[in-house]
Amino acid sequence: MDNTKNTNQADRLFGEFPPVTTAEWEARIQEDLKGADYEKKLIWKTAEGFAVKPYYRSGDMEGLASFGDALPGQFPYLRGNKADGNKWRICQDIETANPANANALAREVIAKGADALSLNAANIDNTASLKTLLEGIDTGKISLNFNSAKSYPALAGMLVQHLGEAAGNTCGSFDCDPLSYVLLKGNYHTSREKDLGEVTELVKNYGDKLPPFRLITINGHYFHNSGATLTQELAFALASGNEYMALLTSAGIPAGKAAESMIFVFATGGNYFMEIAKLRAARLLWARIVEQYQPASPESAKMRIHSVTANWNKTIYDPYVNMLRTTTEAMSAALGGADMITVLPFDLNYKEPDGFSMRMARNQQIILKEESSLDKVVDPAAGSYYVENLTASLADAAWKLFLEVEEKGGMTEAVQSGFIQNSVAASAAQKNAEIAARRTVMLGTNQYPNMTENMLDKIQADEEEEDAEITDPVPVYKTMEPYRGADAFEDLRLATEIYESEEGHRPQVFLLATGNLAMRKARAGFSTNFFGCAGYKVTDNAGFNTVDEGVKAALEAKADIVVLCSSDEEYADIAPTAARALKAARPEIQVVVAGFPKELVEQLKAAGVDEFIHVRTNVLETLYAFQQKLGVML
Repeated sequence: MDNTKNTNQADRLFGEFPPVTTAEWEARIQEDLKGADYEKKLIWKTAEGFAVKPYYRSGDMEGLASFGDALPGQFPYLRGNKADGNKWRICQDIETANPANANALAREVIAKGADALSLNAANIDNTASLKTLLEGIDTGKISLNFNSAKSYPALAGMLVQHLGEAAGNTCGSFDCDPLSYVLLKGNYHTSREKDLGEVTELVKNYGDKLPPFRLITINGHYFHNSGATLTQELAFALASGNEYMALLTSAGIPAGKAAESMIFVFATGGNYFMEIAKLRAARLLWARIVEQYQPASPESAKMRIHSVTANWNKTIYDPYVNMLRTTTEAMSAALGGADMITVLPFDLNYKEPDGFSMRMARNQQIILKEESSLDKVVDPAAGSYYVENLTASLADAAWKLFLEVEEKGGMTEAVQSGFIQNSVAASAAQKNAEIAARRTVMLGTNQYPNMTENMLDKIQADEEEEDAEITDPVPVYKTMEPYRGADAFEDLRLATEIYESEEGHRPQVFLLATGNLAMRKARAGFSTNFFGCAGYKVTDNAGFNTVDEGVKAALEAKADIVVLCSSDEEYADIAPTAARALKAARPEIQVVVAGFPKELVEQLKAAGVDEFIHVRTNVLETLYAFQQKLGVML
């Protein structure tokens, strides 16, 4: 690519400024660090298997030559499937399995901005029920994405019969993904041969009758929502796609037709730039995989991507924060070049989404299109030293893991052996540990909780719909468990709410702040935040002039936990006096020191201090222990 024009423009803009070399930048950084370890302070060691530098320069682009100079819409599609513009479909989930109810809701959301639907097909048993579901919906304009069908070949047959000649102009997808089914259920729905045979049957019999339809779905989002890293989500999704490619081509289906029968569903989480890079890397790697099957046209190597905002990082407490999360996630998906985006309603995890939450989910995307114009510019991240390097690093890490799966015999064998499940479980355990220790912050859950918020009475039980159930098979393989990172903290807090409903009060925490003003204020704030994560009632105080005064007030408040808030230096005198007095009056009271005065720990424990809370404390484990001591059952 000719960069002469860009070079001349740069000369005009910056010609009067002397260039600064990387060595000069590094020297200045070392000076500012004042002896601190550069790597520990500034190098981000990601969970994805690679490090991220604090800054990137043009020289960092030199190693990315393998990307080539392809423009948007050109193989290998790193810069997107479209040559110009960045249009995507706004998809909305219609969860009800009742065809009439689903139709009414579908028509409503279409009228309000959605142009793609995710439809529950569990109760679509004949063309009459399908007709009810699709009544009044313009199938030539609205993307129809079916899930939960009892048999996708049967559903495809009904759809072809219902649509008639319009079938050739109807786009959408079927959630046919036997490998994901095994991961989630621990077994095949019928058998390996029959389930994988359904994949072949769909493409062979209906690929030409429903040409715009993506008959096979690769559900990468299940990995993400089970705690996988982005590298794992990407690699395992690619391995699944490759497994289906091998299956279909070995059955005599042309490579192009096989590739064009698939759609990839990725979750988009809160790692903004990394998620943009993930979609770019996904297209690049999938194009390289499809290329090996030698399709008739390079167009067949375009990866169709449906991005769904991740559920893993969503919370039931402070739920409106979820809208902030999903806005940035939708931006990542759009800027990464997704073909279709679903924004999940903010209240999805504790109730059936209502008109308000569904409207907010739609409008977030509409604003990104109509007000922010994110649909106008193709691949705006291109040329960013940071994003390009993230893309390259993710692609490299995911490719290595993809090859590891292939060396184990491919995705089917890797699933049946438990390799995939064990890999994801290990990543989930690491993420859980980071949340427990608050190294990963979940706003409103493990940091800065709204302590006056009650959610117990707002949680709605899932309603089972008649005939919508499909009997699960007996598990024979290890399963992969989707969950939310906030689950454990939310369980603690809900247990506190249940305790309050039964006992008439919550556990009481009294902050006995005295001594150094700055330190007692800082540690009182830390302690309020700490115990607020369990939903305890925290009584803060302006401070006490003497320990005796504070002890008297704590006993009068009938506190279950008393937290001493002062400086490390003053704890030598304050803590033993307070602990002995409190324990003498009420032996069951829990005495806690905010901080960790290392030289005094054993002395203070001997005086009656039960616990120390500080920035290195495993918050979840500590709060769980307090729940047990206070009789709050989980």
